[in-house]
Amino acid sequence: MRIALAGAGAFGEKHLDGLKLIDGVEIVSIISRTAEQAAAVAAKYGAKHSSTELEDALARDDVDAVILCTPTQMHASQAIACMNAGKHVQVEIPLADSWADSLAVVAKAKETGLTCMVGHTRRFNPSHQLVHNRIAAGEFNVQQMDVQTYFFRRRNINAKGEARSWTDHLLWHHAAHTVDLFAYQAGPIVKANAIQGPLHPELGIAMDMSIQLQSESGAICTLSLSFNNDGPLGTFFRYIGDTATYIARYDDLFTGKEEQIDVSNVAVSMNGIELQDREFVSAIREGREPNSSVGKVLDCYRVLGELETQLAG
Repeated sequence: MRIALAGAGAFGEKHLDGLKLIDGVEIVSIISRTAEQAAAVAAKYGAKHSSTELEDALARDDVDAVILCTPTQMHASQAIACMNAGKHVQVEIPLADSWADSLAVVAKAKETGLTCMVGHTRRFNPSHQLVHNRIAAGEFNVQQMDVQTYFFRRRNINAKGEARSWTDHLLWHHAAHTVDLFAYQAGPIVKANAIQGPLHPELGIAMDMSIQLQSESGAICTLSLSFNNDGPLGTFFRYIGDTATYIARYDDLFTGKEEQIDVSNVAVSMNGIELQDREFVSAIREGREPNSSVGKVLDCYRVLGELETQLAG
């Protein structure tokens, strides 16, 4: 499996670290915003090609698939370009920043028959996998999810503290993780409400947001998001169910009383990004639809589109 990666920033390197651990995977091409960064990352991971232009990678006959870790606003058009070039594609979350663009990507995937997967990592974290397995076995049902997504990001910087060329978004990026996960664990979403705080005078986005969801099972989810939080960073999930309470922090899982649960046997790795990439590669090799295929996560983007309309109104 010969892979090109576009967007060699903080998250792109997490994918590259995961891909190194998958048998039979070759990292062929690195695409980044500057030639210097692309060349440096290519050298670090043994890729024979680097460029600032995605089209250069798509033109290569030694590239089978592409992973997109580029700015949100580019995801839909670049995913479509990859499939037009005959390449399988995994596009990092979010699939798009509009409902119309989300539908366009789905249509292209159906037209080409190529694997198109979206990086909804929460489906792959061992912590959330264990909860999902217990739901599937009938041992646990979600009554409520309480989720906090908190960052301290008043400037355009990435996870490494480096300047970004684009503006992040609480709704289309960070809320997408929880909206999809709630539907994955509790069933299709039938009600959604959102309110947001003041827009940042320079960034032009809301720095605080609150979202309420309800699934067809009756389960509810309360999601608080902030770029203003001066404290622990990341997303933290509390599952309140009929038989247990779980707290998930990325790949780690705890009981409601903060007792750690062993999730080391849930999957072949304790790294959700690596597991996500393993699913992408396996789905292509096996000719099957991956977990978090564009079709399976599409309803998340319907809900986000509805919430955007509410907030604009």
